[in-house]
Amino acid sequence: MADIFDVVADATRRDILAVLLEREGAVPQSGGEISVSEIVTALGASQPTVSKHLKVLRESGLVAVREEGQHRYYKLDRTPLETLEDWLIPFTSSDAAADAATLAGAGAAAGNEIPLNEEQRAFASAIGKAFAETAHQVTAAVAPKKRR
Repeated sequence: MADIFDVVADATRRDILAVLLEREGAVPQSGGEISVSEIVTALGASQPTVSKHLKVLRESGLVAVREEGQHRYYKLDRTPLETLEDWLIPFTSSDAAADAATLAGAGAAAGNEIPLNEEQRAFASAIGKAFAETAHQVTAAVAPKKRR
């Protein structure tokens, strides 16, 4: 399986994911499914090009496919993107990182560093991650959406 970063690095694959995401919102009764020919039309790309990129997306788990006769219907599967998001959150939530660095520095400077066991570190990490994710979601909801 290709690395998720390699998969989403390609502009055509990102465009296909955008078409699938748009389909979810625009036509809810479709269950997010869209045919290959509709993707080809939406992108203005050739059918072989779209099929090649759909294969990579399918192998990476980013899309699910349903076959009906000779037709294939694709829909977005967010699971691999959630993994990517988990990795990105610490890099996109500068406030949380700055707050953590400030608190760590203040505690160490005051000689108040508290030794933590593995379970406590895991708990603190989970809290930090939850805080960073919440801060990211709030920022995304408040910030104006940028369109290409």
